[in-house]
Amino acid sequence: MMKVKNQFFWIAALMSLILDRVSKDWAIQALKPLKEGWSLWPEVFHLTYATNTGAAFSLFSGGGSWLRWLSLGVSLALMALAWFGPRMGRWEQAGYGLILGGAMGNGIDRFLSGAVVDFLHFKWINFPIFNLADVSINIGIACLLISAFVRVPASGKPGSDPDRDL
Repeated sequence: MMKVKNQFFWIAALMSLILDRVSKDWAIQALKPLKEGWSLWPEVFHLTYATNTGAAFSLFSGGGSWLRWLSLGVSLALMALAWFGPRMGRWEQAGYGLILGGAMGNGIDRFLSGAVVDFLHFKWINFPIFNLADVSINIGIACLLISAFVRVPASGKPGSDPDRDL
């Protein structure tokens, strides 16, 4: 069987994308018809349907059609890195894969409807409504920060497999 380089990257990206798409489809079906959303913890955490034509925290709202192309460019660059770049450790693979899944999830929304579907709402701290793609991107960034501080032993020595450094 052929081993795919940076296999964990592709798995993380695919799982992130699937969870994002399924959750957004659910939000459209279940939450969009509700006027007030769904309170899971009153005044703290709600599921509230919203759309965002901008970037994170509604930056560039209304004028963000270029964001679809940015999402596509980031996605293609990350895929090229995983395919043509060096063999990465698992933290890097997870980080870049989660960022890819999030970029693709929000990018698909931007190409299909011009706006991203958001539904996770922390009312208690008045945090902007967000989605699982945003969560994936942030967890991916955290994984990359971890990879910057976790050192893999020199190759050739026992335990030096970058796929086992998690």
